[in-house]
Amino acid sequence: MWNNHITKALPCINTQQTATKTISKDQQTLFEKQKLYKRKITQGNIVSTLSHLQPQKLWQMFEGICAIPHPSKHEEKISAWIQSWSKGQGLTIKEDAVGNLLISKPATQGMEDRKGVILQAHMDMVPQKNADKNHNFLTDAIEPILFDDDGDEWVKANGTTLGADNGIGLASALAVLASDDIAHGPLEVLVTIDEEAGMTGAFGLKADWVQGELLINTDSEQEGEVYMGCAGGIDGTATFNLEYEDVPVGYQSFNLSISGLKGGHSGVDIHTGRANACKLLIRFLLNASEKFDIQLTELNGGSLRNAIPREADASFVIPPTQIDDFKEALSNYLITIQENLKSIETTLEMLLISPETFDQCWSKAVQKTILRALNACPNGVLRMSDDIEGIVETSLNLGVMRSKGNKFVAMTLIRSLHDDGRLEAQTMVESIFSLADAAIDFSGAYPGWKPDTRSSIMKTVRDTYQSLFGKLPEIMVIHAGLECGLFKTAYPAWDMVSFGPTIKFPHSPDEKVDVKTVDQYWQLLVAVLKNIPVK
Repeated sequence: MWNNHITKALPCINTQQTATKTISKDQQTLFEKQKLYKRKITQGNIVSTLSHLQPQKLWQMFEGICAIPHPSKHEEKISAWIQSWSKGQGLTIKEDAVGNLLISKPATQGMEDRKGVILQAHMDMVPQKNADKNHNFLTDAIEPILFDDDGDEWVKANGTTLGADNGIGLASALAVLASDDIAHGPLEVLVTIDEEAGMTGAFGLKADWVQGELLINTDSEQEGEVYMGCAGGIDGTATFNLEYEDVPVGYQSFNLSISGLKGGHSGVDIHTGRANACKLLIRFLLNASEKFDIQLTELNGGSLRNAIPREADASFVIPPTQIDDFKEALSNYLITIQENLKSIETTLEMLLISPETFDQCWSKAVQKTILRALNACPNGVLRMSDDIEGIVETSLNLGVMRSKGNKFVAMTLIRSLHDDGRLEAQTMVESIFSLADAAIDFSGAYPGWKPDTRSSIMKTVRDTYQSLFGKLPEIMVIHAGLECGLFKTAYPAWDMVSFGPTIKFPHSPDEKVDVKTVDQYWQLLVAVLKNIPVK
């Protein structure tokens, strides 16, 4: 906790101090419970640690995907691997202008008259890691770990996101292609790029490139739920001009950080009450700036606009006479937020250290404007759906804040099931930052996926699920951005559905996938392919 760290840091307040790396209580518990399997990658040959799991082909494919770096915007290695593998299987594969891949496989004997199916997944993953984890997402393999949690087997990664979103879906599509005992009609596998950081692949998909009629999106994350609609979204970037001045004589330098938060997906986890590190830090800094003569030198937080920020930090200067009172205010604030968030954020920490001295700091006028604007910026759930119980309609995530030279940038992501809800939130954000004289730019708008109650593929999936598991699945709309809405632009006649295994806490290092539900998902996928109706 922060109190323990502060005791170490404060006696050395006038010297450079580096924070000690710590492992959270949750991580300690995990490593006590898990069965750790070591992985080896030698000359491109993977010695599997998950290959004993069922379905075997899917897990083998997933291990291969984990071994190849594939963060958003850097999919060239995984794309090359998929292309090489497909050609080795004797499959037809082609690449479009933006980098999407389309792999075709003829129908199995006797299934030639069925409607054409497209299995769809994205090849990129969200790159997030714990502060104490040394990992380069551009060069290092993901390290999957199999562990037991109260009798259930789960797979997570060692200190990073796992990439089960959407690596499990991609692995399942490739496993279908690799199998010779699965009945299916004409089959295509569409693998898109950059879903997590801009949906570049979905935006760039051209009409008449894909031939199938029915699309199965594999990017859902709760077994037993079948999705027939999703939220749309838009990115908002506010840019402030920074003004600097000389640090007053005698002022001392500090760095204040907040960490240990759970973070998570800014869509599917936005309703859970998980704290936003940027908002927590801004709240304290705004209050402190009105009580003490502090002046910021840097302010940073979060890493992706579609992930709830887990960490944030600020550097500032303060007169020596106010240091003790500042520490007391900080201690009181930490006690307050720990108490308020104790049911959710169990490892929240704040750390105050004395770094190298600064020559320049933000002007007080600019500092006040930025802190007030960020504090006023909406965050979290803005409205629940009136039509679908328990589903978020509109939300906003203050995902990133960065000091960049003479500029300060704040990035938000707005999601809504309705275009009007998105526009309402957009005007709120625009008004707040415009009043603060920031330049506000909105980009990357993508539509939601409107539910089709007459969907034939939905009926096939629903009936197949009931026959397999003896119960009906929940038919849902997800508060996250699936690519299906964008696909309708180029292929308005496509009939679409989305389902997948249970994946908890995607977009954070807590991401984990339930092994049992992967097998259930696979059974459903294979059975649905067999049950596709004739043309």
